[in-house]
Amino acid sequence: MEKLFLHVCCGPCASYPLEFFQIERPSLNLELWFHNPNIHPKAEFNRRRDSLAFLALHHGLKVDFSSPYEPEKFMAELMKNPAPPERCRTCYALRFEAAAAEAAARGHQAFGTTLAFSRRQKHDLIMEEGGRAAKKHGLEFYYEDWRPGWHRGHEIARELGLYRQNYCGCIFSEFER
Repeated sequence: MEKLFLHVCCGPCASYPLEFFQIERPSLNLELWFHNPNIHPKAEFNRRRDSLAFLALHHGLKVDFSSPYEPEKFMAELMKNPAPPERCRTCYALRFEAAAAEAAARGHQAFGTTLAFSRRQKHDLIMEEGGRAAKKHGLEFYYEDWRPGWHRGHEIARELGLYRQNYCGCIFSEFER
């Protein structure tokens, strides 16, 4: 794999994976894409976007922020089954379907996600939904378990002064925290 289309959820979750790629796979061409219609409210979306933009600048990388913020579409799907873990499955499925479609349209052979950094995410569902979306679009789903770098990622985020959120992003997780 020479190129990877990487769905990025936020700066802190990207901090360790970006360091990982620079050390372990320095020749890999990364294309970063921010697509997160799940994040609520809009001010939170903006803070996460800006944090990622700063991190990318620090690494000399570009992020595609062109995906529209459409929380109403996300909520319409989520309300079909808002209880966990199915709401998380729906969230992953929606974002990974969009990422896989975008990756395929741009000529990539694989896509991955920085969601695999978080110890709070449901990695079994990430792998299932990532694999499902990849297969549908003729891609591979690149999964790397970055949880061992959890402390290092947070250290990087603190050093850079990145905004660090305390909920996954959806309105339900905001109320539950």
